[in-house]
Amino acid sequence: MHLGPETYALLTIVAFIAGFIDAIAGGGGLLTVPAMLSAGVPPIATLATNKLQSSFSSATSTFSFSRQGMIDWRTYWPQVVLILILSGIGSLVVQSIKTDILDLIVPGLLVAVAAYVLLSPRMSDDDAHERVSAKAYLPVGGAIGFYDGFFGPGTGSFFATSLVSLRGLGLIRATAHTKAFNFASNIGSLVIFLATGHTMILLGLCMAIDSASGAWTGSHTAIRFGARVIRPVLVTISLILTAKLLWQALA
Repeated sequence: MHLGPETYALLTIVAFIAGFIDAIAGGGGLLTVPAMLSAGVPPIATLATNKLQSSFSSATSTFSFSRQGMIDWRTYWPQVVLILILSGIGSLVVQSIKTDILDLIVPGLLVAVAAYVLLSPRMSDDDAHERVSAKAYLPVGGAIGFYDGFFGPGTGSFFATSLVSLRGLGLIRATAHTKAFNFASNIGSLVIFLATGHTMILLGLCMAIDSASGAWTGSHTAIRFGARVIRPVLVTISLILTAKLLWQALA
C-alpha cells in the first residue's frame, strides 16, 4: 500500500516517543500500533511492521542495560529462548484469524491493556523477596512471549510487572530484563512475519531509526531517574488513539 511522506514523518516521530517510553516503562506498542492502524495500515501488516521497528529499539535498550551489568544472562537465558520460540508461534496463530475479526479484536485489546497499565500497582526500584524461582517463571514468560507474537502492545508492562511481583526484581532491574525478553520475542515474531511477507520493510526501517534513538535516550533516562512519570502519559495517549480507531470503525 502507498503512504504519503507526511505519514512516514508522523509515524517516525511516534516511533521515537514509543521507543523512549518502551525503554522506561514498556508499552511502546500502545502508541505505534494504533498510530499505524489510524494511518490506514492493515492490521496484520501493522503487527508485522511494528515487530521490525521495535526489534531495533529493544536491541538498543538491551545493549544499554547489559553494558551496565543489569541483565543476569546466566539465570534468564532459558526464558529468552522460550520467549523467542513462543512468540514465533503466536505470530503464526494471529495470521489464521480473519482480518475483519482482527479489526474488532485489536481496539478491544488496546483498551484492556491500557486499563491494565492504569490500574497496575506502584512499584519501587528496590529488590524484594522472590515468590517463584526462575524455573517456575518459565511458563509465565513464555505465555507473555506468545502474547507478544500474537498481538504485542503492553508486553513490556506485563514482563516488568510479573518480574517485580513474582521474581522480586526492583523496577529498574525488571525493566532491564524486560528489554532482553522483548528483544527475543520481537526477533522470533519478526522471522515469521518476514517469511510470510506481511512486513512493510521501508516503513519499518524508517520507524526503526527513530525508535532506536528513542530507546537509547529512554534507557539512559531509566538508569538515571527510574520510571514513575511515563505511565500516565502512556495511558492517556493510547486511550486517545484507541478512541479514534473506535470512532472510525463505528463511522
